[in-house]
Amino acid sequence: MKQRKTIETAILFGLICAILLSVSRFSAVCDDLRGNVLRLHILANSDSEEDQAVKLLVRNRLLEETGALFEQQTDLSAAEKIAGKNLQRFCDIAGQVLSENGFSYGVSASLEDAFFETRVYDDFTLPAGTYRSLTIRLGNAAGKNWWCVVFPAVCIPAAQSAQLSDSVSAVSAEVAEHPSGYVLRFKTVEWYEKVKYQLLHLKNKNLLD
Repeated sequence: MKQRKTIETAILFGLICAILLSVSRFSAVCDDLRGNVLRLHILANSDSEEDQAVKLLVRNRLLEETGALFEQQTDLSAAEKIAGKNLQRFCDIAGQVLSENGFSYGVSASLEDAFFETRVYDDFTLPAGTYRSLTIRLGNAAGKNWWCVVFPAVCIPAAQSAQLSDSVSAVSAEVAEHPSGYVLRFKTVEWYEKVKYQLLHLKNKNLLD
């Protein structure tokens, strides 16, 4: 009986180690994705039908008039520099769209680290976690948001050939573009990243207090 328990314990330990190793490898893939893309994040003033509609008009104009800025960038750092230099331009374009449609609330734009849950786009899925984000806030920014990836320029209409593999490893691109085989791992990473983000937020809050 004692020998049997020893064997069972060894098997259980082996399974736990295998799971941890698998999660660790997948976490590295997720880090590669999070660390090599720049997301565009547009937050609507509210969830009213009118505010949500104008958010999409802002999106269309921004992609149309500024998408070319990101098409030729070769790494995240270069894309961030371009975005940072054009923050006022993003605000001006968004503000013009709002004004044309009778909205008087303001616009702000920033480059920041933002937490996202696991998000499914047309052709790929990005794991939960903290990403560099070009964030456009319309008015109170209290409504549902819209997001895409501007580096690599996969959500820019003119950049038809852009792919995630332009900035991340082939393994990472494969995971993002074929997520059906990694559903459980995506959920595990999402749980872990949420806990990590909440603990970091609590720590920062305590430091400020």
